[in-house]
Amino acid sequence: MLALLGFLTVVVLLVVIMSKKMNPVVALIVIPIIFGLIGGFGFELPKFILEGIKSIAPTGTMFIFAILFFGILTDAGTFQPIIDKILAKVGKDPVKITVGTAILAMLVHLDGSGAVTFLVTVPAMLPLYNALGMRKTTLATVVALGAGVMNILPWGGPTLRAATSLKMPVTDLFNPLLIPFLSGIIFVLIVAFYLGKQEKKIANFENVEFQKDDTNNQKISGTLFLINVLIIIVAIGFLISGKVNPTVVFMVAFSIALMINYPNTKKQKEIIDNHAKEALMMASILFAAGAFIGIMQKSEMITAMSNLLVESIPESLGKYLPILTGVVSMPASLLFDPDSFYFGILPILSNTATQFDIPAFAVGRAAVLGQMTTGFPVSPLTGSTFLLIGLTGVELGEHQKKTIPYAFLATIVMLVVAVITGALYK
Repeated sequence: MLALLGFLTVVVLLVVIMSKKMNPVVALIVIPIIFGLIGGFGFELPKFILEGIKSIAPTGTMFIFAILFFGILTDAGTFQPIIDKILAKVGKDPVKITVGTAILAMLVHLDGSGAVTFLVTVPAMLPLYNALGMRKTTLATVVALGAGVMNILPWGGPTLRAATSLKMPVTDLFNPLLIPFLSGIIFVLIVAFYLGKQEKKIANFENVEFQKDDTNNQKISGTLFLINVLIIIVAIGFLISGKVNPTVVFMVAFSIALMINYPNTKKQKEIIDNHAKEALMMASILFAAGAFIGIMQKSEMITAMSNLLVESIPESLGKYLPILTGVVSMPASLLFDPDSFYFGILPILSNTATQFDIPAFAVGRAAVLGQMTTGFPVSPLTGSTFLLIGLTGVELGEHQKKTIPYAFLATIVMLVVAVITGALYK
């Protein structure tokens, strides 16, 4: 009975979110409560919900301050000098342009926002592509690959969701994946180089003019730029070291960045307001997911579902569950939005893995190598995909046709490196 209730909860949750019948925040709260009441848990549900919220509170807090931190640095113009340098270096060489596009996309995606990445990178590079007669599908593909791999960062949505779902520190989940992650970055640069070579055959080098758009281009002094870069390096260093809780890292980094870049308190309020909506939306999803996770786990629905899955998975396949998860993770982006997958599917997979003496985090690490990381810029379930194709002027179908094979290969490359280095199980 519990297993049936659990599967019904997940299925209904997926249906209402994917069909856009309910807002993800509302669905993550209401659906498990309804099925919890049907299961007879009644007044135990508030306790379950609070337990779940407590488990994800550090992650939710971290995400709020991470968004504010990178938002402040972006508004201050920290990344603009680097962007300008890249644009100056790429010149009229298609290979340099595609590689520069990849580097720019990955740099901008340090803030973890696909929308910001596309809004900054595409307008900056599109005039060059048009002037040289390079295909806009190539621009869309390279930007998508760069943003997709960078979305694995510990403050990116999928990794945060996975850590929340598994109730573990996000740095513990991400740090062993550092080498596979770097291999993904290298793969993106190789693909960008290859696509640049292809574009070189059709590019037009005559009468190329590039007009830089200085709209909303915040100027930053050399000293302030160096200070901001130092803050970023130190913050990322503490994150990777694991010696300081990520929540504390971003709270302190945010405070320092805000005071240094905007000493005026009225301006500080204005800058915070600029990014409050995005921070609140993501935090509300995470806390709502805490309610869902609390009910599913404390009611033992997850355990019952896992036991049922264990009975149906052949013993010979059980030990390969993390690898199988990694293989299907990128294509799964076309079927499941991040909330549905990480808060609905991953708990079932991870609990099933433990039944085969496989650590739950192994499945989580495999999942973040593709599900809404490399897969998010091609998924019709995310608004960022439509922003990307809208800015580049390509159709969804042609974008998916060109990008999906490379995105899938990026996941496979990282998965192979993860298996070789043992990163999935560390």
